[in-house]
Amino acid sequence: MRFLPYLAPVLVFGLVVFVHELGHFIAAKTAGVYAPRFSIGFGPALWSHRWGETEYRIGALPLGGYVRMASRDDEAAAVLEGGNEEPKASPVSGGEHAESPDLSTIPPDRWFESKSLPARIYIMLAGVFMNAALTFAIFLVLLLYWGETTASNAPVIARVVSSSAAAAAGLSAGDSIVAVAGNPVHTWEDLVGRIEGAPGAPLPMIVSAGGRERSLVVTPRATVDTNATTGVVRTVGKIGVARRLDRHPQEPGKAFVGALRNTWRGAGLIVLTLRELATKPEAWRSLSGPLGITKASVDAARSGLFELLFLIAILSINVAVFNLLPIPILDGGQVVINVAEAINGRPFSLRTREAILRFGLITIGALFLLVMYNDRCWLVSSLCSAH
Repeated sequence: MRFLPYLAPVLVFGLVVFVHELGHFIAAKTAGVYAPRFSIGFGPALWSHRWGETEYRIGALPLGGYVRMASRDDEAAAVLEGGNEEPKASPVSGGEHAESPDLSTIPPDRWFESKSLPARIYIMLAGVFMNAALTFAIFLVLLLYWGETTASNAPVIARVVSSSAAAAAGLSAGDSIVAVAGNPVHTWEDLVGRIEGAPGAPLPMIVSAGGRERSLVVTPRATVDTNATTGVVRTVGKIGVARRLDRHPQEPGKAFVGALRNTWRGAGLIVLTLRELATKPEAWRSLSGPLGITKASVDAARSGLFELLFLIAILSINVAVFNLLPIPILDGGQVVINVAEAINGRPFSLRTREAILRFGLITIGALFLLVMYNDRCWLVSSLCSAH
């Protein structure tokens, strides 16, 4: 199933954004706001059915989702979310697909703006809460199942880097190194020492796997390495393997506290990153866009379930913190607008709201162009280094 890692971006993008929108939907429902549509994915409907007042649908592009609410900004929100209602719907397999509801017929107490300021803030921040909850849940599972990891000292290979000297020689994950160049190997340090001491020299190895031994020859690639302790620069041999990590699953109570701590720590690191972006212009070069996240998703899926789940957790808390920024069209920006209107005593004029929305669109658009430029630079450099 070699193609499965390439489905990872759909899972990563889709799950994180879907959970965010699900938070808004659940909050709107519990607050009594009319929500005519909840969609998994964007674009044309592959499946649609109406239960009660809400149409549930699956879109052709399974990256996230959106929720429609009865609001004075309904049309603008629909365009931003990609969920504008069709004036007349065609039949879709799997259930009913009613025409676009006439929001003018919705009872006054079912509109978003009719709710109290705390209720509106609750709806707007529910997506952020859900993303934080997803991060916590993933960290909890990781700690309960994998727990803390320690590097094993056994000379057992956990992973082989593709296109490495080890891969070329036929080494595989799970192989235990018995001997190198006729000398027995008892620990991982023994193995590393013999490999690093023979850059470019063929090394005969005896490898054990599944109770059977085999012989092969690995030629370590000469690599310039800097000693982290002494700072000495030297040329050593590398074959491209990773050591085994032993898992120590945690008890539920300890895992719960650890998951909370990791979630809070992850949010704090993102805040520090945002602070660097505000004070250090060169930090913007490190931002990744869709291509960068796609590559990270594929790499994580290839490395294993732990790495994939960890990536989803980190991306989810990123989305949570980023949405708290006071930028119009983001959740934090909408909270600021609603609080400002409450202080003002009346809603802003249509012209003012359009200006605020335009500023938000320009800001997010500029950020999108920047990360796409960073992705382009990374892609060009990757292609050039491959030749």
